[in-house]
Amino acid sequence: MKFLDVKTDYAFKKVFGSDNSKNILLSFLNSLDLFHDQGFIEDLTIVDPYQIPLIQGMKDTFVDVRATLSNGTSVIIEMQVLNVPGFEQRVLYNAAKAYSTQLIKGEHYHLLNPVVALTITDFVMFEDYSEYLSTFQLIEKDRLVQYNGDIELVFIELPKFHKTESELVDIVDKWIYFIQNAGSLAYIPETLGQLPAFSQAFTIANEAGLSQEELAMQSKRKDFIILQKDSIALAHANGIREGKVEGIQEGKEEGIKIGKEEGIKIGKEEGKIEGKTEGKWEAKLEVAQRLLQHGMPLQQVAEVVGLQVEKLSQYMQTND
Repeated sequence: MKFLDVKTDYAFKKVFGSDNSKNILLSFLNSLDLFHDQGFIEDLTIVDPYQIPLIQGMKDTFVDVRATLSNGTSVIIEMQVLNVPGFEQRVLYNAAKAYSTQLIKGEHYHLLNPVVALTITDFVMFEDYSEYLSTFQLIEKDRLVQYNGDIELVFIELPKFHKTESELVDIVDKWIYFIQNAGSLAYIPETLGQLPAFSQAFTIANEAGLSQEELAMQSKRKDFIILQKDSIALAHANGIREGKVEGIQEGKEEGIKIGKEEGIKIGKEEGKIEGKTEGKWEAKLEVAQRLLQHGMPLQQVAEVVGLQVEKLSQYMQTND
């Protein structure tokens, strides 16, 4: 067997946010005990995050999965592989937006329902402690008195979870293990397959049941992630990275196929690669060649590495 890598946004949304994912998401959220003061989550409705109306003038950002619980609480969930600049602010912005856009003009503030922003990262966010699960609320900074519990930010840092299959104790261990390792498993672990929600999750993630188009989408998402990581590592190694280079801008056609325009940009918004020495020039060309090999348009490559399109085009033609 071969399963989708659930750490990619496409696979995560397919497993936890599709039409058949209700029981899976219920099991996952209940395992985290996020709502201990309200008891067990009995029901929820999965909402398509791309169909939610946007207030005019408000920045357009998306999460991977959005659900409304039976008590009215909104849960927005995002799977993030790369620690891009502004990521922490984006998490807070998405939570605040989900909270503030509940009301229309004339409605009273007491009608607002709580919002929980659950963010799963494939990188370490908080270096100062080893726990993989963190919850943040608004509190008084000296006496630690809670101001309001309507907005919670919850983070799961996958690199801090080190348990093996034989060490899994409870259901939350099993869900974190599933998210972290599904893409590398060749079989369904017995301790997970016996539980209905996990059996269903593995069925959805099983590549044997996917169409060629779905497999292509997943493959492209993984390729983009690898490309981003390789580009960053290569820029670091050559000493030419002055700003953070965290991804590429996907083409509009690609974004339509995947179902959303990611708007991931390398260099142009997050810092451009610059340099004047001959060594840096060669390093830029090496980065450019790798990006072109991965299908990035010449214009975008030139912007990423900080070269003129004409010069880059001329170099590539003379070195074919």
